[in-house]
Amino acid sequence: MLSHLCAATPALYILWITMAQIAGQEDREKTTALKDLLSRIDLDELMKKDEPPFTFPKTLEEFEYAFNEYGQLRHIKTGELFVFNAREDLHRWNQKRYEALGEIITQYVYELLEKKCNMTKAILPVDATEDEPTSFIYLSPDAMSNPSKLLVLIQGSGVVRAGQWARRLIINQDLDSGTQIPFITRAMEEGYGVMVLNPNENYLEVEKPAMSSPLPSATEPSDEPAEKRERKDDKEGKKKREFYEKYRNPQKETETEQIPIRENGSSEEHVLYVWDHFVSKAAAKNIFIMAHSYGGLSFVELMNQREMQVKNRVCAVALTDSAHNIWLQETSKSTQDWMQQHCCNWVSSPEPLDTPLDPMLPDCPQVSAGTERHELTSWVSFNTIFRFFSEVLEAKEDEEAEETSNTVTTRSSSLKNKHQDL
Repeated sequence: MLSHLCAATPALYILWITMAQIAGQEDREKTTALKDLLSRIDLDELMKKDEPPFTFPKTLEEFEYAFNEYGQLRHIKTGELFVFNAREDLHRWNQKRYEALGEIITQYVYELLEKKCNMTKAILPVDATEDEPTSFIYLSPDAMSNPSKLLVLIQGSGVVRAGQWARRLIINQDLDSGTQIPFITRAMEEGYGVMVLNPNENYLEVEKPAMSSPLPSATEPSDEPAEKRERKDDKEGKKKREFYEKYRNPQKETETEQIPIRENGSSEEHVLYVWDHFVSKAAAKNIFIMAHSYGGLSFVELMNQREMQVKNRVCAVALTDSAHNIWLQETSKSTQDWMQQHCCNWVSSPEPLDTPLDPMLPDCPQVSAGTERHELTSWVSFNTIFRFFSEVLEAKEDEEAEETSNTVTTRSSSLKNKHQDL
C-alpha cells in the first residue's frame, strides 16, 4: 500500500504543477484583458460631467427661498442660508444660477422701493422716444417739491441697481445692510425728500441675430504666412480645449450686444444727467449727497463739470470708501478746498467708527467706517452719517440766523442814526 502511494506521489505532484500553471495562465490572461479594457477607457472623459442647461427659476418662490421677518434670505424648507455651490465641480453653472437669483433680488428691491417706501420711477432720458432704450431713477413723493431738504443716494459700480449697496450682503446677510431702504426710511422720517440714482443701468442688452459665417474657400490661399497661421490655429485650438475640457456637454451662452442709453452710458454721465434734469431743479434749499465707492468718483466728476452749481446748492456730502482720485480726475484747487469743508469719507479700517485717519490725498477728511469690509462701510456708518448731516445743517442755520441778526441790527442802527440826524 505504501509502495503504491509512493509511486503515485510524483504523478500527483506533476498534475498539481500542471493545474497551477494553467490557473496562472488564466489569471495572466484575465489581467491582460483587464489592462487592455482600461487602456481603451478615457478616464478624463469618464470624469467629465454633463453641464446642465442654464434654465433657472424666475421667482424667489420657485427658487424655494424667501426673506424672513429679519430681512434674511433663507431656504423655505430647511431655513438655511443660500448655498452657492449647489452642484459640485460646476462653477460656471453655479455662477449663472447666482446671477439669476440676483436678477430676482433686483426686482424684489424695486418692489420694496415702490410699496414700502412709496417711491415712483422717473424715466431717463426725460424726452425718450418709444423705440429707444431707457433707464430710470426713483423719487419720493416730495423729491422735487420739498422746500427744505433733499437726500441724493449714489451707489457704487457693478451689478447693483437702484436701491442696492451690495448684492452679496442682500443674499448672504440681510436687506438692511445690503439695500438703501434704511437710509430712505430714516431720511423720510427726518423730513428729507429722496432721490435714488441708478448709475449702472447704462445700456439695453439684446440678443444678437444668428449669422451664418461663410466657410473659407479652399482655392483662396491666406495672406498670412504659414508659420503665423499655424501658431494662430494652435492658440485657438488650445482655448477650445481649455473650454471643453471640463464638460462633456457644455452649454453655449447666448451672444448679446449692448445698446447704450442716451446721455446715461456711464455712471458719470448718469449722475451729471440727473443733476441737470432733476437735482438742480428741485425746490430744496439744502441738498445732501451720499455716495458709495465708484459713486464718489462720479460725484467728484460732477463737481468738475458743475462746480459752482454744486457749491451753491449742496450742504454736505457723505462718502463711503470712495473710489475718487482728485489727481487722476484733475480736480481744481477750489473744488478740493470746498470738499475739505463739506465732505467726509468713511473708509474701511480696523479702527473704531469715526476715528480720524490721515487722508492719502488733500481732498476731504477721512474717518474709519468701523469695518474692514468695503461693502459694509455704508451700513456700519449709517447713524453717524445722519448725525453728520444734522450737525452741518444746524451749523448752517445758526450761521444764517446770525447773519440775519447782524443785518437787522445794522439796518436798525442805520435808521436810528438817520432819525438823530433829522
